[in-house]
Amino acid sequence: METATLIIVVLTIALALFFDFTNGFHDTANAMATPIATGALKPKVAVLLAAVLNLVGAFLSTEVAKTISGGIIHEEDISSSILPAVIFAGLIGAITWNMITWLLGLPSSSSHALFGGLIGATIVGVGATAVNFSVVVSKVVLPAVIAPLTAGIIAFTATKLAYAITRRYDSKPDGRDGFRVGQIFTSSLVALAHGTNDAQKTMGVITLLLITVGWQTSDEPELWVIVACAVTIALGTYMGGWRIIRTLGKGLTDVKPAQGFSAESSTAATILASSALGFALSTTQVASGSVIGSGLGRRGSKVRWRTAGRIMIGWILTLPAAGGVGALAALLVVWFGVWGIAVDAVLAVAIIAGLFLRSRRDEVNAGNAMSEVAHSGKAVKVKRNPPPTRRQRAIARDEARQRAAQAAEAKKAAKAAKAAERSSRGPRDGAGA
Repeated sequence: METATLIIVVLTIALALFFDFTNGFHDTANAMATPIATGALKPKVAVLLAAVLNLVGAFLSTEVAKTISGGIIHEEDISSSILPAVIFAGLIGAITWNMITWLLGLPSSSSHALFGGLIGATIVGVGATAVNFSVVVSKVVLPAVIAPLTAGIIAFTATKLAYAITRRYDSKPDGRDGFRVGQIFTSSLVALAHGTNDAQKTMGVITLLLITVGWQTSDEPELWVIVACAVTIALGTYMGGWRIIRTLGKGLTDVKPAQGFSAESSTAATILASSALGFALSTTQVASGSVIGSGLGRRGSKVRWRTAGRIMIGWILTLPAAGGVGALAALLVVWFGVWGIAVDAVLAVAIIAGLFLRSRRDEVNAGNAMSEVAHSGKAVKVKRNPPPTRRQRAIARDEARQRAAQAAEAKKAAKAAKAAERSSRGPRDGAGA
């Protein structure tokens, strides 16, 4: 192998792992924003738990990795001297979008950023025919539409059942505090599911690269690739991604524990099922769909459709925006060859460093992540004084009847006392006459 190709391969693997790292801290909020907001878990404990479970989840399945390494791009039709540069350019697009949305605290899809970057770079670097659009539609686009809707329906149903089966203690605003403990379990499942789905995407990219340069023939990720991706996404998760946790978490502080439990259960079930089927879906979209579904499932809560619409617009923009950056990076490679890769590398470092330094001006960490409300995360608002439940109305009617009966008894007793007093005065008055 030529030295130049070896350098490109090493740089691409390093960039892929850095994307994996950004994926970790970008998507921590999907699992841990709600339990942090409801007080089920302390912030640092939550991200540590998410990191450990991301690490474990990455070893549970490789179906999504196979989808990426042997499905989205016709790698057999692309020269081994071109494809590493194309993957490199695509990763630049994905990382740039991840860093920008992280700086803004916006919950966007790391998965779609990756797909968009790879597709844009492939179209410019090789041609549109090199993209397997049927796989893109069946295993990326359709899950992006169906999965959030499915998760929302499941969360809606689960929330309805949670409130129907349990009963509120009338002395408390919400007597279902037991669900706060349950959130520890359900949020852990979401973190585990995130590891099974998102870590595999980077495994798939690295595996695709290794197949292209002839280092392996199978689309099954090598053990060292699985370990490297698992550890990297776990480290990224432990960093916290506090900006996005603030956006989702503070926007959900009024969501009750029963809602959080239902939303997280729905998110975990949807992601785990999709991972088993090889669907590379967005955990951010699934989590948001579950939150909206749980909001619709609880009486007294209100879904802010305008804000939900803005979040959805962000989802729509992710694929073309990352694709545009990936296409520009690939264009530099087409124009300047190896020097274009060097320019891409310098620009990537400059963008990452610039965005990081900009974030230091208003740093968000575990100490202040929940200190202010981030407007963009208010997907669901719960009224401070929700309407009474059927049971509460029945109790109120019984109490009103009891008060009426007591008042009638008291009035009757007062009349009887007056009558007795008049009758006792009557004979004395007659005698004095």
